[in-house]
Amino acid sequence: MRMSDLVAQYIKDMLEQQDGEAEIKRNELATTLGCVPSQINYVITSRFTPEQGYIVESRRGGGGYIRITRIKTTRSGAIMHIINAIGKTLDKASTEVMIDNMMTRGVIDLSTAKLISAATGERAYLSVPQQYRDSLRATIFKNMLLTLLDT
Repeated sequence: MRMSDLVAQYIKDMLEQQDGEAEIKRNELATTLGCVPSQINYVITSRFTPEQGYIVESRRGGGGYIRITRIKTTRSGAIMHIINAIGKTLDKASTEVMIDNMMTRGVIDLSTAKLISAATGERAYLSVPQQYRDSLRATIFKNMLLTLLDT
């Protein structure tokens, strides 16, 4: 397991244990996990974003901390939040992160996640010119999520 995956899983476990809110000290967490503090920053900025359903607050200084809060919302609210977070284009990696997050939060089940992954995967766009793939992926992903609002 890569260090960034280990850090992300550790933080997710903290969030689970603490009812969706974790307060960490970057240097302490880095020491605990045996990594550099910048690795903690990287994971937080790339995997705990508003688009992925988190709010991150930080306070600098000697008693500084980073507070990560999982956004609590209804299923429909979570889906609309994701739809609104998708821009005009969406790459495959970002799509997979969003799908994984929706599954983790119970917004979609495994079979729905597999269907969305198949419809947004690179294989589905092999006949589409490269410059149009991310735009098409964003449109299809949004439309699939919109149909979930009706269920």
